[in-house]
Amino acid sequence: MSLAVIKFSSEECGICHKMSFYDQKVAEELGLQFIDVKMQDTATYRQYRKILLTQYPDKSEMGWPTYIICESPEGEFNIIGEVKGGHPKGEFRTRLQQVLDSKTTV
Repeated sequence: MSLAVIKFSSEECGICHKMSFYDQKVAEELGLQFIDVKMQDTATYRQYRKILLTQYPDKSEMGWPTYIICESPEGEFNIIGEVKGGHPKGEFRTRLQQVLDSKTTV
């Protein structure tokens, strides 16, 4: 079972850009694969679109950026949780860890 964080963001999003300085590193430190999906990158977006639309069918409630934590993103995926919006590095790590902890207690 592979757990991944999929970051859905936009090239025009300042917060998304700011978080890119540490989000991948934090995810990898927690043992997660990191997948960066820019909405403008149509090929990559198409590959992970089904995961995003499962969580946000009309995209209205998603934040910028939106991080979806899921099992097996390349196949029959299972969404574990999410982190929405911009956060300082420590808070981002805490929120990711809370999602992982909630999975182990279920």
